[in-house]
Amino acid sequence: MKTIQGTISVHARGFGFIEWSEEGRRRSAFVPAPKLRDFLHLDEVEAEVEKDKKGLAARSLTLVRRPRGTLLGQIGRGKGGRPQLVPDPEIANRPWPLLGKTKGLEDGAWVIAAIDGDGARIQREVPPDEARLERIRDRYQIRQGFSDAVLKDCRRTPRKETGWRDLRDLTTLTIDAPHSRDLDDALSVGPAGSDGALRVLVHIADVDSLVAEGSAADEEARLRGTSVYLAGGMTPMLPRVLSEDRLSLVPQEDRRALTAEWRLDVEGNVTSVDIYPSTIRSNRRLSYAEVDRFLAGEDLELDDELLDTLSWLRTANSRLGAVRAARGGLVFDRFETYIELEEQEPVEIHARKQTPAHLLIERLMVATNEAVARWLHDRGLASVFRVHPAPDASRVRELEDSLERMGYSPGLADSLSPRAVAALELQLSDAGLQPVLQEILGQVLDRALYTPRIGEHFGLGSTGYLHFTSPIRRYADLAVHRTIKAYLRGERRDAADEAAALGELCAHLNDCAARSAKAEATRRRQLTAQWATDRVGESFPGHVIAIKPFGAIVQLDGTGVTGAVPVESLPGDWAHEGHQLVGEGDTWAIGDAMAVRIDKVDEERGRIDLALDVPKKRRRRRRRR
Repeated sequence: MKTIQGTISVHARGFGFIEWSEEGRRRSAFVPAPKLRDFLHLDEVEAEVEKDKKGLAARSLTLVRRPRGTLLGQIGRGKGGRPQLVPDPEIANRPWPLLGKTKGLEDGAWVIAAIDGDGARIQREVPPDEARLERIRDRYQIRQGFSDAVLKDCRRTPRKETGWRDLRDLTTLTIDAPHSRDLDDALSVGPAGSDGALRVLVHIADVDSLVAEGSAADEEARLRGTSVYLAGGMTPMLPRVLSEDRLSLVPQEDRRALTAEWRLDVEGNVTSVDIYPSTIRSNRRLSYAEVDRFLAGEDLELDDELLDTLSWLRTANSRLGAVRAARGGLVFDRFETYIELEEQEPVEIHARKQTPAHLLIERLMVATNEAVARWLHDRGLASVFRVHPAPDASRVRELEDSLERMGYSPGLADSLSPRAVAALELQLSDAGLQPVLQEILGQVLDRALYTPRIGEHFGLGSTGYLHFTSPIRRYADLAVHRTIKAYLRGERRDAADEAAALGELCAHLNDCAARSAKAEATRRRQLTAQWATDRVGESFPGHVIAIKPFGAIVQLDGTGVTGAVPVESLPGDWAHEGHQLVGEGDTWAIGDAMAVRIDKVDEERGRIDLALDVPKKRRRRRRRR
C-alpha cells in the first residue's frame, strides 16, 4: 500500500478513478461509488492505493484542492419536495441541496450554481439549446467570458521598449484558414546566397507588449492556459479585442513581433539563429487553398515579390521535409475528423488529411520551435520546454503484437526509435491503414508534456523542442517569449530558482492542455453521435482499431467516426484474448476490415453501438503468432 496524490475522474455510472503520474507514466486506481459521494470530477485528493484482484484500488480519500467553483445541473426535487441540483453524472454521483431562492425555475431547468459548502446557490439559468455545449465546458472547467477588469486591461498602450528592428520593408505574408482571425505568425524569406543558404524569418505576435506579466489579462490567460476549440463554440485564451484585433498580424497594419531569423543551408540544416523584437507589416494574407494551388503549379494573381517569397518558402519546405523524413518520428500528414455544422447540428462528417500547404507551415513552425529551444539551451536558460518520452519495452511489445496480428512483421527491438516509427507508417500508409496505425500509436505513446528542462521529443525525432509560435492561443509560448525578452534586456536570472517557478507553471499548463483535449474529444463524440442518430440502420465499411473486453472498436472508413461492436452482438461465443476477440474458428483483431451498420446511439454519452454487417463465415488471412 502506498499514498498518492491525484485527480478524481467520475464515471457516469457512479464509480470513478484517481489518476496520477508516476515515473512519466499515467496511472489510475478504482474508486467505488460510495467513496465518491463527497467528491467532484477534477478534485485533487490524497489517497491510499493498494492492489486487489482486479487491479489498483483507492481508499481513505482526503480532499486537497477543489478547482471547481460551480456546478451545472438540472432542478430536481428531493425528500419532502425540497429543491435540489442534479449535476452531470460525470461530475458528481449525488444531488446537491440548493440554497437560497429557487422561485420561478421549473423542474428540469438547466442552471449554473456556485458551490457553497455542501450545497449550491443558483447563479443563472442555461437555455436548453446551449446545455450540451455548456455541460462540456463545465465538466472540464473551460472558463467563459472575461471580467470588466480584464477587458479594461486590454485597452492599455504598448510598453515602450528599445532594441526594436524595423522590418516593415520586408515582403511578409501570412498563411492560415479563411475563418481564422487570430493570426499569430507571419513569414519572410531572403533569396539563397552564393552558398545556397536561405535566410528565413518567422515573425510571431508580441503578446507580451500588450499583456503585461501579472496584469488582469495575464492572470486570466494563465488560468485558461490555452484556447479551446469546441466545434460550434471556440473559447479564446485572450479577449477577442486582443486576439483578433490588436495583436493579430492582419495585412497592411503595423504590428509588434518577436522575430526568429534562422539560416537554412542546402542540406536542410538550421546553422544559426537570431531572435529579436521587431515591427512588421504583413503585405498579404493567403489561405491554405491558395498555397496548395501554388504548390501544385497553378498560377496565382500575386505581385512578383509575393510569388518570389512563396517560391523560396517552397524551397525551405523541401529541405526541411528531407531532413524530417531522414530522422523519422511521426509524420505530419495526420487524419482528423472534420464536422460540418449548420445551426449547431452536424450535417456532414469526413476524415480530412493535411494538405501540402499545412505541411509547409508545420515544418517551418517546428523548425522555428527547435531553433528557439537550442538558442535558450545554449545560453543556459530555463524555460517552458516540450518533451515527449519514448515508449518503454512493454509498450513496444504491445505495438509489435498488434501489428503482427494485422499480418505485418515489424521486427521491433526493446526500444523504439523515431526512424522505426516512420518505417511503420510507411508500410501501413501504402496499404491505406495509416488512420488505424494513428489510433494504435495513440494508445501506445504517452502524451507530450511541458517541462522546465530541455529533453527528447520522440514524436518529432527532436533533441530539443518548445512552443514559441502561438502566444495568442497558448500561454506556454507567451512564457517562452518573456524568457527571451528578459535575456535580451540584459536580465540574468538564477536558473535553479527560475526552474522551480517554471515547474509549477508547467504542471498547471499540462493540466490545462489535458482538460482542453478531453473537452474537444468529448465534443467530437457528442456531435458524431448526433450525426449517427439519423443514420441508424445504415451500413458502412470500417476497420478495427482497438480490442476491448466488451468488444471491438471500429472506425468507419472515410469519416473518422468510431463505434463499438459489443461482444454479445457477435454470433456465437467470443473471448477477449490480448489484442483480439477469439470465437469458434474465427478471430477479430486490430486492422481487420469489418463491415458494420449503426445499431444504437446514446447522444448524451456520445456513444455509437455498431452491429456486424457481414455473413458469419468470412475468408480470413493467415495470421502470425
